[in-house]
Amino acid sequence: MAVDRVPVLKRCRSLDLDPIFMGIDKKSNRNSKRANKKMSEYGLQLREKQKAKFIYGVLEKPFRNYYKRAERMSGMVGENLMILLERRLDNVIFRLGFARTRMEARQIVDHKHVLVNGKCVNIPSYLIKAGDTIEIKESVKDSQRYKDILETTGARMTPNWVEANQENLSGVVKALPTREEIDVPVNEVLIVELYSK
Repeated sequence: MAVDRVPVLKRCRSLDLDPIFMGIDKKSNRNSKRANKKMSEYGLQLREKQKAKFIYGVLEKPFRNYYKRAERMSGMVGENLMILLERRLDNVIFRLGFARTRMEARQIVDHKHVLVNGKCVNIPSYLIKAGDTIEIKESVKDSQRYKDILETTGARMTPNWVEANQENLSGVVKALPTREEIDVPVNEVLIVELYSK
């Protein structure tokens, strides 16, 4: 499996992205070397695509597949793409506050700690539907890892489309997210322009 090993803060700096969207509270003191250079239209479009891929931890081929699927859905392609990315199981675990970062959420799913509607799911890209219940397995609920996670993420706001129960480490997807409810700083219109060339 391909893994992106670029340091997170370095990547955030190059994409002009606040690390808080990655679930990291650190700030980088350095400035990007390309800060004052003018970027071409293609460069801006490419950066938005790289930003979306980096935030959600998706590689190029699956990202293109999400785009093709978004094209087949009714409505705006860019909004559909963002909603599909937001519905990924690893992202929903992060949104519920059961992981500090999306990378940690992905690892939790990979280690078979997650039950969706009572069934064990270990696929981070599994798409959640409205009404799904997500919980951490009973056998690992009491582990120190989850106590540490809840200590860090306890104050984090959960979006309106999910409802989290921090004590039981479970949550419900009340409805599918709308683009207004997704607080990711990505201009999906530029991604659509890039792929429609």
